[in-house]
Amino acid sequence: MTSDLKTQFLNFMTVQRFSDHTKRSYVTGVKLLTKYYMQSPDTLSNDQIQDYIRFLLEERKLSWGTCNAYLSGIVCFYRHICKWDDTQFQIPPRPRVKKLPTVFSQPEVKRLLAATDNLKHRLLLQTVYSAGLRVSELVRLKPHHIESDPDRMMIRVDCGKGKKDRYTILSHKLLADLRTYWSKYRPGKWLFAGQKPQNHLCEGAAQTVFYRAKKKPV
Repeated sequence: MTSDLKTQFLNFMTVQRFSDHTKRSYVTGVKLLTKYYMQSPDTLSNDQIQDYIRFLLEERKLSWGTCNAYLSGIVCFYRHICKWDDTQFQIPPRPRVKKLPTVFSQPEVKRLLAATDNLKHRLLLQTVYSAGLRVSELVRLKPHHIESDPDRMMIRVDCGKGKKDRYTILSHKLLADLRTYWSKYRPGKWLFAGQKPQNHLCEGAAQTVFYRAKKKPV
């Protein structure tokens, strides 16, 4: 993909307020398509795109979720940058089988927390379960989002799913443990900072905390 096409694509997604994660994913999808054919993407045909998706599924054995992420970026690029109309797309997305999430029982959550010795890691897990947060919401919490006034007892979530703000519950137990965490770590901008204090913990690091605790015997 030429730098001009990439700039146009990024500018479009910025104006549409796509998240940074989505922008990176969509650009990657088009870049990999370009690399596969060694051609500028604006010279490719729909048949070539279909063959590429088949290659990802049947030969590279990528999951449909991964392929669908790449395809979403490709469709967005051709629709809005190359100005293809919808009749030019002949690759219907594969229907997704909606699976219910695994819900841990109270004893399982207690075991998970007990398997975590690090205070910061334990508070990560405790906060996400107690407040019912998504990982993306958890890592972007700021200290002032914890509204501990006895008449409030809420956690503010900025730009959650669908770019919507919302509130969720703050239990007395979580508040007490967060105060212990505060006294030890003295967080600045972010409640759960990354290696650099000016950055929040990345989602991958938070997920790693969960998987390690899940595997660790108590």
